[in-house]
Parts: sequence; C-alpha cells; structure tokens
Amino acid sequence: MSNNILIRDVPASDRPRERLIEVGPQALSNQELIAILIGSGSKGQSALSLATRLLKHFEGLLLLRDASINELTSINGIGVAKAVQLMAALELGKRIHTYKTSDQYVIKSPEDGANFLMEDLRGLKQEHFVALYLNTKNQIIHRRTIFIGSLNSSIVHPREVFKEAIKHSAASVICAHNHPSGDPSPSNEDVHVTRRLYESGKVVGIELLDHLVIGDHKYISMKEKGYL
Repeated sequence: MSNNILIRDVPASDRPRERLIEVGPQALSNQELIAILIGSGSKGQSALSLATRLLKHFEGLLLLRDASINELTSINGIGVAKAVQLMAALELGKRIHTYKTSDQYVIKSPEDGANFLMEDLRGLKQEHFVALYLNTKNQIIHRRTIFIGSLNSSIVHPREVFKEAIKHSAASVICAHNHPSGDPSPSNEDVHVTRRLYESGKVVGIELLDHLVIGDHKYISMKEKGYL
C-alpha cells in the first residue's frame, strides 16, 4: 500500500490552495507553493508529495531554480507540462527579484553596483563581462554584456567598452564580471584588465568608476582594493 497522501484525503483547511486563500502565500512552505504550481500529482502521489520529492532531489530551491527541462522531467511524475509551468514561474520570480528601472537606479557605492548585478551574475556557469553606463547623476542609462567566457585582456578590449559609452553619451562606466566558482577573489588577469580599462578611460575622457568581481552573494571592488 502506498504511503502517499492524496490531496482529496487532506482536510480542505490544510490544502495548499485553500491555505493560500485563507492565510496568504507568505505563510505557505516551499513544498506547498510548488504543489500549487504543479497543480496535480501523479498516480499514487499527491501534488504535495511530488513537490516534496522535487525539492529533496534538487536539495532545495537554489538548484531547482536553474534546473533544465530535461532535469525536471527526469523526476517521476513531472512531465513536460509541469516542468514548463515550474520553469516559467521560477523565471518570473528571478525577473521580479532583479527588476529595476535602470534610468532611476543610482550607483552611489560599489555595493549599489553589486546589488544591481548580483542575482543576474552569481549563478552563471560561465564568466560574463558586463558594463553599466552612467550619466552625470550616476544613474544607469544602459547595460551591455561585452563578453562571455574566460576573462582575457586580449578579448575584453577597451574599444568595445568605450564604444558603447560614446554611443550612449555616458559620463562614466562600471564594469563587472562573475566568477562561476563563487569566490570573487581577483586574478592577475582581472587586475590587468582593470588597469587597462582605467587607462583607456582617461584617454577618452570617460571614467571607469569601478570593476566589480561578483561571487556567490559576495563581491570585490577593484577600486576599494586600490587597483584603480
């Protein structure tokens, strides 16, 4: 006999949908919220049991957040339709969390820049080199991913960074890239790229305010470290 409890056997007051209506989404567990997204279980198991097994398989929300369609459908009971619903909801969550109106976002400190980029960059499997272009009020007016791959001064060329700055009439630039390892400690190449960009900025009259190295909820400011 199966030990799984079906939703229809659970008192209405304990069902995820009913609980959300009664007490609000913030009161529900991760399992309950996922059960609502899944909508229904599979043969012999409830949506709640399936949600619990899903979270256990991915060891929590962090790995589930970045799961592929194939990884999700490898779980017994998760078909393509359920996987698509989950991926769409998780992507919306990421977008809402990182949404900022760029032309109103002011960079006053390295922490402001790191906060603006952290959720976008920290979970990436490859290095992404990004430039934020600011006006005279230090508001972000443009963002551009310059390069994806291992940071190399011969590839991350100042020309690409400052061409965008001139195009958008930027007063200054903040550059950033992530370390997929999660450790933001700067490498020798990071230092070399920073100094090259800084010197190039002085030539064209557009200041490089900082180069941020983004880790997993950690960052390093090359300006604070004295590299520019």
